[in-house]
Amino acid sequence: MISDFIYKYYIDPIKTGQAYNVVDTLTYAIILVIGVYLIYRWMSSSTYMADVGFKFDERFILATVPYVILGGVLRVIEDTGMITSDWRFLLITPLIYFVLFFFTISMIYLARFLTLRGITTSFITVYALAGTIALVISSLILLAWSMTQNGVDLFVLAIIPLMAVTATAIVWAVMRYALGWTYASDPLYLTLLFGQLLDASATSYGIDFHPHVQYVEQHVVGSALIDLTGTAFVMFPLKLLVLFPAVYVMQMYRKEANPAFWHLVLLAMIVVGFAPGVRDMVRMVLYV
Repeated sequence: MISDFIYKYYIDPIKTGQAYNVVDTLTYAIILVIGVYLIYRWMSSSTYMADVGFKFDERFILATVPYVILGGVLRVIEDTGMITSDWRFLLITPLIYFVLFFFTISMIYLARFLTLRGITTSFITVYALAGTIALVISSLILLAWSMTQNGVDLFVLAIIPLMAVTATAIVWAVMRYALGWTYASDPLYLTLLFGQLLDASATSYGIDFHPHVQYVEQHVVGSALIDLTGTAFVMFPLKLLVLFPAVYVMQMYRKEANPAFWHLVLLAMIVVGFAPGVRDMVRMVLYV
């Protein structure tokens, strides 16, 4: 019975590429919360990284963005089918989050090693550069694959980021001028807004307008709302229902909360929007 339950709700959806269900969605959400807490405890109790000036702050989050984008690109590598062995399952949600986590931690310690050896004087620069190099290599792999398939759709590559930038500018303007939230101009909040609205833009364009491939929303809430309203553009108000209170609450507790924990929670929020948005956009660019 237990094995049947596990296969039905966890293993089979991964192996067959099914949409998320209520059970695995709640489970992964719980794992995310526990993971954030454990990382926070580790950072709070360890002084191991203090010798290189490591801080879980704004600079670290921005330096981690290449790793977030890398997750989306690696997910598309699996989508293409170029990996035919069972190793491909490591690039499927949720396993890819663990893969990216261990890769990121490895790069943190590599940057620390190089800094302590005097090879570099900037831990954060090496860390960001490592993520950027991995992202470039993964992108070149996809580009090489696309040259043997359908090529690259430059229109999609332009229209989805344009939709995201426009939506981000509108939301920022409402927060900054209509609501008087001067803190909305913080690069961290702008990154959060753009990542989440990139996800909404990719979903909306892919389901309602993409001319060649029929895409579907895999998440439970989004799928239900799209079925109810008949349009994927419902993802924008859904995102806004979350973003406005999220930014307000995060700012309200910014000074009171532990700085490391506050930045960690914000990073988790950026990841769950940015990575899927990048994946969906790149899939459409490559007709995957």
